[in-house]
Amino acid sequence: MKETFEGADELVILVDNQDTETGVQDKLSVHQLGLLHRAFSVFIFNSKNELILQQRADGKYHSPGLWTNTCCSHPKLGESTIKACERRLMEEMGMSCNLEFSFSFMYKCRFSNGLTEHEFDHVYIGYSDDLPVLNYSEVKDWKYINLKDLEKEIESHPEKFTEWLKICFPKLIEHIKL
Repeated sequence: MKETFEGADELVILVDNQDTETGVQDKLSVHQLGLLHRAFSVFIFNSKNELILQQRADGKYHSPGLWTNTCCSHPKLGESTIKACERRLMEEMGMSCNLEFSFSFMYKCRFSNGLTEHEFDHVYIGYSDDLPVLNYSEVKDWKYINLKDLEKEIESHPEKFTEWLKICFPKLIEHIKL
C-alpha cells in the first residue's frame, strides 16, 4: 500500500492486552499491520449534560466526515495519557478543562482503505461550558447532543458515526455519572 497521511511517521506506543508498553513504531505501519497500540478518547460535557461531538475533517486518513467523541488520538513516547488528552483537546478543539479517567477498552476495526485501528483506548471525561475553537485540519464541525438523542442517532444512522464511538458508547453509558 502506498497510502500516506499527515503524521504517518509519528511514533505510537505499542502495547500488549494489559497496556504494558512493548515498543514504538511509526503510525502508518502500525495501522497497516493492525498492531495493538495505546490511544485515548475524550468526552466533554457542558453543564446541561450535553456531549460535544466533533465531525472529523474530510482530509482525515480514515473515517473522514464522521461524527465522533470530542477528541481522540495517541500519546507520544514519554507523554502521560492525561497530558496527551490535554494536548490534543487544545490542538483539535481549542479547549482545556479538567479531565478524569473513566475506563479503558480494546477494539479492532478494519477500514475500507486497508488500514486497521487496533487500540487499547483510555477514556477520559471532562466538563466545560466553553465553546470549541476548531482546528479545521482536524475537525470539520461540532455540536452538542444529549446522550439519549445520540443513542437514537447511532441506532438509526450508524454510518454517520466512527466505529470506536459506536463501540465505546454503551461502555460510556455504564460508567458516566451525569
